[in-house]
Amino acid sequence: MSVDLRMLTSRYAEVRAYTEQLAAPLSPEDQTVQSMPDVSPTKWHRAHVSWFFETFVLADHEARFAPFQDQYWFLFNSYYEAVGPRYARPLRGVISRPGAHDVGRYRANIDDRMQDLIGGLDDGTLTKLAPTIELGFHHEQQHQELLLMDIKHVLSLNPLEPAYAPRRDSGGSAGVLAWKEYEGGLVEIGHESMADGTFCFDNELPRHQQWLQPYRLADRLVTNGEWLAFMADGGYRRPELWLSDGWARINEEHWRAPFYWIERDGVWFEHTLTGTWPVDPELPVCHISHYEADAYASWAGKRLPTEAEWEHAARLEESDGPANLADQQTWHPRSAGVSSGALRQLFGDCWEWTSSAYLPYPGFRHADGAIGEYNGKFMSNQMVLRGGCALTPPGHARASYRNFFPAGARWPLTGLRLADDAVTGRGPR
Repeated sequence: MSVDLRMLTSRYAEVRAYTEQLAAPLSPEDQTVQSMPDVSPTKWHRAHVSWFFETFVLADHEARFAPFQDQYWFLFNSYYEAVGPRYARPLRGVISRPGAHDVGRYRANIDDRMQDLIGGLDDGTLTKLAPTIELGFHHEQQHQELLLMDIKHVLSLNPLEPAYAPRRDSGGSAGVLAWKEYEGGLVEIGHESMADGTFCFDNELPRHQQWLQPYRLADRLVTNGEWLAFMADGGYRRPELWLSDGWARINEEHWRAPFYWIERDGVWFEHTLTGTWPVDPELPVCHISHYEADAYASWAGKRLPTEAEWEHAARLEESDGPANLADQQTWHPRSAGVSSGALRQLFGDCWEWTSSAYLPYPGFRHADGAIGEYNGKFMSNQMVLRGGCALTPPGHARASYRNFFPAGARWPLTGLRLADDAVTGRGPR
């Protein structure tokens, strides 16, 4: 299958430009701060995704290749052991040089060389190389989302309460929560294949069969208002609701509300990318850990969906209303709106915690070389999330996409949808 050169170069320019668009509102000082070990400086994200193209494309295919700067390979490697040593992740914020402007020069150099390379390859070589370039696009999109999640945490620690973007209130109602039933049975899970030209990550493969008991899903995400009721009923003080690790964590770290919630004179406020505002009861609750999501589900007498249930339903359903992805109006989850019978908020708004551990699918195989370190090495001590969030780039959400974070992670834009066993078992197949 031949590669459309014009489409590939256009796609490259589009993805790379969007990263710079996201970084543009930030000062060089903003881009240097690392507020905790899980957060990376904005300039590091910008450099690392450039390092990816330099390392996995240019190094093997550019005539007379030489790295832009020898130490950049060390500074901007994330976790690829096969590539060589790397700078310690928790210390990325102490590197003041190269600065944000220098990183811009690095990006421009890689962009020029990538465009020259792509334009000069013969059809056969380009066809072989295109999947790695496409992987680079999706890798950069992952970091675009992380860039926003990370700078949100950075700005949250500033007592001046700076905003990344101006506030534009979306308003709206969450509507009444309803349930949709599914018969389950023997279903197929996972991406069809990469042979048809559609992209997927290796952890979405291979497609395989799985048996599902009849189940039902809530037709929207849990709201702030519903979470406030959980808190008022002692949700953070009742050990019977919590997994053991979660109970230990909330007591060690004194959790009593979602991440970014602040109580002032008896009123709860929420830090967002557009500033700090009173908690809106109609919006989805977000920035909760898997432990909190599981405790809420126990309190509600329900459970979290498995990732297979979520994907099965997503393939059967059409989401009610447009997906809230890459929301450059509110930079935040929106209210669900009134239901017309379909699942709401299926893609976008919040990544949805599932009850599934992040493990390889039956028959999973690591890719050859350093690229094989992309996903497989993290298949331990992580939980699967599905659906995308308000910061996820367009085209980067699909039914088979498997995101993953540790159970205690709260800084990602995460929420929950309730699940339960089916009442009648006569829903969609």
